[in-house]
Amino acid sequence: MAESRSSQGQVWTYLLLVFLYSSVFYFLILHAHKLAAGGGLYVVGIMWCPALAAFTTLRLNGRSAADLGWKWPARKYAAMSWYVPLLYAGIAYAIVWISGLGGFPNHEFMQGLVGRLGQGLSPAASTVLYVLLTGSLGMVQSTARALGEEIGWRGFLVPELAKTMGFTSTALISGIVWACWHYPGLIWGDYNAGTPSWYGLTCFTVMVVAIAVVFAWLRLKSGSLWTGAILHASHNLYVQAIFTPLTQDRGKTAWFIDEFGAVLPIVAVAFAIYFWRRRGEVESTMKADVESTVAA
Repeated sequence: MAESRSSQGQVWTYLLLVFLYSSVFYFLILHAHKLAAGGGLYVVGIMWCPALAAFTTLRLNGRSAADLGWKWPARKYAAMSWYVPLLYAGIAYAIVWISGLGGFPNHEFMQGLVGRLGQGLSPAASTVLYVLLTGSLGMVQSTARALGEEIGWRGFLVPELAKTMGFTSTALISGIVWACWHYPGLIWGDYNAGTPSWYGLTCFTVMVVAIAVVFAWLRLKSGSLWTGAILHASHNLYVQAIFTPLTQDRGKTAWFIDEFGAVLPIVAVAFAIYFWRRRGEVESTMKADVESTVAA
């Protein structure tokens, strides 16, 4: 019981700190009225606040940063972390393109890549080069940014919740916290793809809570926070930098694409159900971890 109270206290400490630290960057971003302000450094700062909160919480409780799960995951879990976001994003955008809710390709975006890449290639060749570079080298930059969040969300919060809760509660609570942390930028900032705030907020929340089930499953199954960092980086990269820009606007397209449209959340829920049905694999691991901690 004492261990339970201690764990819950650390979770509350972490949540207080993450929102306290983040408030500094919320202020800077909202005062500037755009996410891109500060050369994007405000966003980098806020994305590392969950990590800072995790390190502080561990320090306050006499714990080591080694508790966060730094080991590299087994190859199959590292691979899953990369291709699962590509799968659900690919399915979602295929639905949009085939149904005509959005067009493919976006010729204006492709033409713009010619100048951006500066290789004198055709729009089609420039697009192929862009996708190859973004999908490979871009993962390095994307992972570096996502790591700040994942040290906190999946490095600290998920395993700490799992000490006193089952998989379902752990996944849902971590997802709700993760979604709420984005709300200031969604409600008062320009972190939206052009839909009304209430609509974008609803779609975003459903999507984040759904993929949090996938994130929690891979984190607890692999024992590594790196699955979260790769998942997060892969999601951001393919959705924001590849699929969305390559989609042509058909008038109401923003209502169906990106993180603020309806299609991606629906597909994400389907993936969440699949991983939730495999929760027994994770709960057996969680039980073993708790028993080993008690024995120690």
